[in-house]
Amino acid sequence: MTSVTDVSPARPAFRLTRALQGLERLIVPVLLIAGWEAFARSGMLPPALLPAPSAVLHALGDWVFGFDETTQTYSGHWLRDALASALRVFGGFALASLLGILAGVAIGWSRLFEKTLEPTLQMLRPIPPVSWIPLAIIWFGIADKPAIFLVFLGAFFPVLMNSIHGVKTVDHNLVRAGAMMGANSRQMLTDIVLPAALPSIFAGLRIAVGSAWMLTVTAEMVAVKSGLGYVLWDSYYFLRYDIVLAAMISIGLLGYLSDLGLKAIMARTLRWQQTTTVQGRAG
Repeated sequence: MTSVTDVSPARPAFRLTRALQGLERLIVPVLLIAGWEAFARSGMLPPALLPAPSAVLHALGDWVFGFDETTQTYSGHWLRDALASALRVFGGFALASLLGILAGVAIGWSRLFEKTLEPTLQMLRPIPPVSWIPLAIIWFGIADKPAIFLVFLGAFFPVLMNSIHGVKTVDHNLVRAGAMMGANSRQMLTDIVLPAALPSIFAGLRIAVGSAWMLTVTAEMVAVKSGLGYVLWDSYYFLRYDIVLAAMISIGLLGYLSDLGLKAIMARTLRWQQTTTVQGRAG
């Protein structure tokens, strides 16, 4: 049996290992930023066309905290813009997740749904979500609804396809074992098929949340007058590329945090599945 005195000496080594793993994740971003700063300061392009990371960081800081109003009307309004975008992202993502999982499980589980529902959805799937923008504006006007509709379209199909794949690829031995134990159809669906399909469903959700952020920016460029995408597009018209890049960085960070949140939920839900890479133990 392992005692407390046996475990304590290993803690500093474990913390050092975790710290080194954290530093590994910073190597590529630091090299990219350093290269960008050096190229921007080389004078090969005018600073107005390619702002240095330090200038972008200054614009982002004023956008967030409003310390010198160099970002003009956006100074100190980052939180308002980020919340407006997040509302559209998670509104469309939640709707797409609910309907995508329900439709995907139904198609993967029932031959009737596969024959009647899947052909129509597969015909709609190749249509780019941005091509729906004119109809979305006509149907919903210039407000949050068309943006949420476009986010829904971008997030729905990744969830749908991964849910179908997850249900259809469930180990048949598990289904046979459930039938031998006397499980009825509902019990096999809820107790065997759905848990076994969860890894694929979560993979679809992670793809979908990234698509949701991408479609939110597209929608805010044309269908609404607020949010990070609107600030990005409006700054482009005024040649404020430092704000454009600050908006891009904001979207990337929020998308990354959204994915981290999903990974945390996935880790708690799929306790039996280790998050590992092929070569390493920790992913």
